[in-house]
Amino acid sequence: MAKNKFHEGPGPSQRQLRVGETVRRALSDVLARGDVHDTDLNRMSITVGEVRISPDLKIATAYVLPLGGEGQDEVLKLLARNKSELRRQVAKKLTLKFSPDLRFQLDQTFDRMDDTRRMLNQEVVRRDAEAPDDDGAGDSADGAPEQ
Repeated sequence: MAKNKFHEGPGPSQRQLRVGETVRRALSDVLARGDVHDTDLNRMSITVGEVRISPDLKIATAYVLPLGGEGQDEVLKLLARNKSELRRQVAKKLTLKFSPDLRFQLDQTFDRMDDTRRMLNQEVVRRDAEAPDDDGAGDSADGAPEQ
């Protein structure tokens, strides 16, 4: 298989990002409209934060979170139970040759943001962030090193 000469690096390619966003929008639309024939799933409001696609575009991992954060384990079970129907509904909205297999994980982004905010509000961290830099201690006023 030929190496993609346009994508060098550890991150996802432009195609992966584009397909991931398309799958995210389609999945969000299916969940919002209640197209799945499961009343337990339809009564829940689920946020799809991100969808990551494997390099071969065959596996899509959707990062989901129920509105309010309540019932996270139940949401994962309901989505896994209706995975094939969700895949079929999403495939109708996509223009891909193959529909990716859907996998679901909890979205931890909001928890990480809260932890970061909490850390930045600590007195020690705030004091360090507000302290002046000592990098230019030996420089003269014009920026040249003193001699």
